[in-house]
Amino acid sequence: MKKLAFAVFLLSTTAASADTSCERPQNDFDGLYCLNKIYQEADNELNGTYKKLVGKLDSSGKAALRASQLAWIGDRNASCSRREDAQFFVNLDCATNTTVARTRFLQDRLRECNSTGCQNSKL
Repeated sequence: MKKLAFAVFLLSTTAASADTSCERPQNDFDGLYCLNKIYQEADNELNGTYKKLVGKLDSSGKAALRASQLAWIGDRNASCSRREDAQFFVNLDCATNTTVARTRFLQDRLRECNSTGCQNSKL
């Protein structure tokens, strides 16, 4: 039982130090890890907002939102990533900023739906 408690303590200490390592990443891989964590959180917020908005829309609004979301994904990918031969590069700072901006746009549409009604023409 003591070994298990010690192992849990070590894991929680390691997890805590991993969380604070993003304040001052030690190398490029640490920096990449931290940028990815930030991007993942932005993407989760985007997905949550998208789902809430879809729930407010009629079928025509859902189709318009889906089309605009697919177009946005294409624009984000074109702006924030590139391929060179067999390599693929993603600018996570660009992807995060683009995702945060899209989330704000969707939040504005959701706010409209909640206050004055959904306006499919704005999707």
